[in-house]
Amino acid sequence: MKQSILDRFMSRKGLYVGFWFVAIIMVTALIVFTANLAKEVPPIPRVVKSASGEVLYTYDDVVQGKAYFQEFDLMDYGTILGMGAYLGPDFSTEFFHKRAEFLYEYYARKLFNKPRSELTKIEIGAIKERVKQDIREETQLREEGVTYTDASAEAFKRNREYLVNFLVNGDRERAWRGKVIKPEEAIKIAAFIDWSQLVQSSLRPGTNRTWSNDWPPEPLVDQRSSWTNHYYSLWEFLLLWTFTILVIFLAYEYLLKKDEPLEKPLEITRLFPSQLKLLKYVPIVALLFFVQLIIGGYLAHLYSDPVSDFVFSQSILPFNAMRAIHINLAILWIAIGWLVGGLLIAPLVAGEDLKFPWLVDVLWVALVVVGLGGIAGIYLGATGQLRNIWFWLGNEGREFLNLGRIWDIALVLGLVLWFLLVFSLIRKAKENSVMLGVIIWSAFGIATLYIAGMMPLTKIMPNFTVGDYYRWWVVHLWVELTFELFAAGALAYLSVVIGLISRKTAERIMLFEIFLIMMTGVLGVGHHYWWQGLDQYWIAVGGIFSALEPLPLVIMMIEAWKHQRERVASQQGFAFTVPFMWLAGSAFLNWLGAGFFGMVINTPTIDYYAHGTYLIMPHAHVALLGAFGYISIAFLYLVARSNASAKGLVWSEKLSKWGFWLLTIGVVLFAIPTAIIGFKQAQLAHDVGYYFARTREALAPVMGWAKIRIIPDGLMIIGGGLILLDLLKKIYLSKKATN
Repeated sequence: MKQSILDRFMSRKGLYVGFWFVAIIMVTALIVFTANLAKEVPPIPRVVKSASGEVLYTYDDVVQGKAYFQEFDLMDYGTILGMGAYLGPDFSTEFFHKRAEFLYEYYARKLFNKPRSELTKIEIGAIKERVKQDIREETQLREEGVTYTDASAEAFKRNREYLVNFLVNGDRERAWRGKVIKPEEAIKIAAFIDWSQLVQSSLRPGTNRTWSNDWPPEPLVDQRSSWTNHYYSLWEFLLLWTFTILVIFLAYEYLLKKDEPLEKPLEITRLFPSQLKLLKYVPIVALLFFVQLIIGGYLAHLYSDPVSDFVFSQSILPFNAMRAIHINLAILWIAIGWLVGGLLIAPLVAGEDLKFPWLVDVLWVALVVVGLGGIAGIYLGATGQLRNIWFWLGNEGREFLNLGRIWDIALVLGLVLWFLLVFSLIRKAKENSVMLGVIIWSAFGIATLYIAGMMPLTKIMPNFTVGDYYRWWVVHLWVELTFELFAAGALAYLSVVIGLISRKTAERIMLFEIFLIMMTGVLGVGHHYWWQGLDQYWIAVGGIFSALEPLPLVIMMIEAWKHQRERVASQQGFAFTVPFMWLAGSAFLNWLGAGFFGMVINTPTIDYYAHGTYLIMPHAHVALLGAFGYISIAFLYLVARSNASAKGLVWSEKLSKWGFWLLTIGVVLFAIPTAIIGFKQAQLAHDVGYYFARTREALAPVMGWAKIRIIPDGLMIIGGGLILLDLLKKIYLSKKATN
């Protein structure tokens, strides 16, 4: 019987070819867009001066200000062009709004000889038009220079004076204690921030929109969302519904086959020397995870009550340094957990050990040195203790990519060493498994893609928009491409070897999954580019949604769960209940965090108002922990279970399940108060403007929900503590089982 086109495409060979076809197209498109980058980014002017000829700042001042902004990690306190943390202000918008307010007052006195507060509505309308003329027509961001009106020049001086006082002396009400940044450093930072507000307020040549595509919403100058945002959002939602139905249909019609036999579950009777060396990794990963949760609780307190200290003084544990450590600990423990998984699987697949097992110890020492050195550098850099060497050993101050350059290089070398160790064994495997191929080559991609965030190697990127373009290459293309590819391969392979999914079914689902990942994950990076200075076409490109990615894996894990229940019900016994529990939890939370909450914020219309608000938190936390963290924990328990099986140790699942459910319930509940605050913040951005939405006063009516976070945060911390205790007991304190 002749196969249809759809039958051929949904076959193993068809999906494999489809993946490479889409991969080539998407990567080529990204390269073409990158080659065009220099033509579309906002320039840094050689000089900014007033109409009367006074030089306000220069190109060098902007670049040096950016360096100081990074050195003291202000991106992990507030945001710049919406990128960063949410406790402090969006510095760009703050300068923009204060400039507009100053101009209102200035022109009120100049045109009507009275303060703004005494103007009639008609006079206010006239003033608004004059302010819009000053900002949109009389101020142009050009490489050769910017000439401010005398009014805007005076507005800049007021902004600079305000920022210097804030950065140097601090503000307890906003959890910024000051006493770190020097006045001369703050002056340079003001130049950089003023450049960023020019990106928000100045028209892109030849258009009637700003360099940031009219973001943020600012009622004082009638800056609002364009129809373009709504147009692409509408199409995205329509296509999302259509393709969701299509993906589910294809999965059940072509990918799941009931008559394919399951493999016998993995039986481990001995561990190779290199695998035994992995045991010391397990408690380290669990400890890093537990510490990260505790720091998260500390940060939650500062979000809800920025004035009060929590156990330690904020001058000792400042918000920005602790947030950077919180984020980088997550990257660290997840990455090390995946290293453990790869080094456990490789000898099993090859049927032999590493030629030099002691290299596993070398890797462990290297990771400990990089981890401790990098975290120490993040703290010391942000607190001003590494001024002369901050770039190399301190805090590079780019959200998610905070490690100093020496630690960056060491991390890449460590990841490459891991890849070589795993590859040296897997290439000897008798089976030619596409699942193993995806695992190993995505691991290579994880290691090498990090290099994109290290350009230029020996100094900072002068232009923030260009630097952030490549920062998102690492962050987005990690979490929505290479990390997702690794997760897809790992989930599929582990589901096969523990006997819950047939090999052919797992391969088809995984190939379909990586096809979707490549189709949406590469150019999907554009949804980070809408408002930070790139051109408007990114709104269409970045609108490629990634909410579909988790669906095939969720479907596969539902089938695996059914088979696991059948095994338990038939009293066949199942040794991998705990690792499977984490794998299944990963698929569910991946759908909830990356799919459901990702869909909420990744449309241009919603992101226009929700950018840099609490509404990002549910997506970021649930997706990162679920999609990647749970797989890391599953690897830890797989090592512990293998060790128990090989040595005949007692295996108890009670504490494991308590840890799992407390953590899972906690992270799901965490999404509720943060989403409520985020929706209110987005509403305020829509109704009143983005500047007001980011103020503490605006959120006061809903900040009670931030205090309610103590419940989910507490559940997660207790769950993480139980996981640490459980793994310590399983690795070091378990007794021999009695027959």
